[in-house]
Amino acid sequence: MWDLFVSSFPSLMDGMLMTLRITVVALLAASVIGLIIGLMNISHFKVLKAVAIAYIDLIRGTPLIVQAFFIYFGLPSVLDFRISALTAGTIALSLNAGAYMAEIFRAGIQSVDNGQMEAARSLGLPYQKAMLKVILPQAVQRMIPAILNQFVISLKDTSILSAIGIHELTQSGEIIIASNYKSFEIWGMVGLMYLVIITLLSYLSRRIERYYRL
Repeated sequence: MWDLFVSSFPSLMDGMLMTLRITVVALLAASVIGLIIGLMNISHFKVLKAVAIAYIDLIRGTPLIVQAFFIYFGLPSVLDFRISALTAGTIALSLNAGAYMAEIFRAGIQSVDNGQMEAARSLGLPYQKAMLKVILPQAVQRMIPAILNQFVISLKDTSILSAIGIHELTQSGEIIIASNYKSFEIWGMVGLMYLVIITLLSYLSRRIERYYRL
């Protein structure tokens, strides 16, 4: 068992690093998408609000694996271009997480008392600057635990991307099993590695949440 762990660990660690890279890049992109869509969702312009709601409903109403297949196989076949599995998977995960981040931003912004915006506007700040300088800093503070929770969810969702050939942690396990047939041991190692990183992230989330409650 120890020899199997020693021989398998480097490949599994490479897969874990790829998983973390995809998750970090996707969540950064999802944060930008989420902020834009979240602001559109609370906009007074009906067209912007309708577009935001349509995006959120579309993404949340379809599985991530279908979105990844559509981007990796569907679009290239119609538009006649090539895209790497890593790029397609990162885009799919970004768009998927972006819909959930949009709801996190919307809820965070709406949780700030309306009087904050009214006070900022009464002091002469334009809407955009009041949102940026007054509302968003307070909203982000309240959103941190939810954002970290979405990081955990997105990290676990990367395992789905093995279906399009991305060499992340789950596919690393599959490749090792194909060579030694040690399913029980390897999947146990893969599960343990996921558990360790997710436990650390969950602990960080609880500490941050406890800090801001003080």
